[in-house]
Amino acid sequence: MTAHTSMLSITSVNICPVTKIINETGHVELKRLSNIDHSFHAFGAVEAMSDRTCIQSRGRQSVELSAVDLMSCCSDCGFGCDGGFLGHAWDYWVKEGIVTGSSKENHTGCQPYPFPKCEHHAKGKYPACGKKIYKTPRCKQTCQKSYKIPYAQDKHRGKLSYNVADNELSIQKEIMKYGPVEAAFTVYEDFLNYKSGIYEHITGEPVGGHAIRIIGWGVEKNTPYWLIANSWNEDWGENGYFRILRGHDECGIESEVTAGRIN
Repeated sequence: MTAHTSMLSITSVNICPVTKIINETGHVELKRLSNIDHSFHAFGAVEAMSDRTCIQSRGRQSVELSAVDLMSCCSDCGFGCDGGFLGHAWDYWVKEGIVTGSSKENHTGCQPYPFPKCEHHAKGKYPACGKKIYKTPRCKQTCQKSYKIPYAQDKHRGKLSYNVADNELSIQKEIMKYGPVEAAFTVYEDFLNYKSGIYEHITGEPVGGHAIRIIGWGVEKNTPYWLIANSWNEDWGENGYFRILRGHDECGIESEVTAGRIN
């Protein structure tokens, strides 16, 4: 992917392993989980919260927050495995806090994700998604037995949650100053066939909504784009990432952007 990509500050990148530039061509490596159901709202939220916690604490708090803790315990956040609301998730982070937790495969933290990875609209090493339907786990205010920190003490909280103004400059300033943001957009049929390049909706009907992290931006052949971390595994798109047209609210990507701060 040949491009000039603007991405966070050098200080933030150097101190936080969860958000790091590999080189100046736009290839980025981020620690992230891969959801297998419609809990995308929880993954987009906890991944951005984890990044921001590290960046805003200047590396003193490097955490992976638990998607299952958020989706199972936040009754106002939506419908668990069946979708949810971005703003409510960030409000919950401020009011109640979220414990740590990695993927099922890594099995670290207080509450790791209980379901295995699967392939989203791509061929790869995991089973195809949709073959098994999972119910939202019940809220548990305990950690796994091997984790030594009590649930209540493992909570990580934000100080402030808010919507980012729906314009290109405001989103860019927010990312540069505080870290990746969570955003929602409409998924059309042609997005499911995305392999690489800068996505623009051309054909097909809407099939639902999706929540992701905007982590940076750039320009390729005079076309501006947002650089986005998806939660559909590294086999999908550009090693788990995609680019979408910037500055035109493509598929509503600039209309619902949410973020928060820890201080």
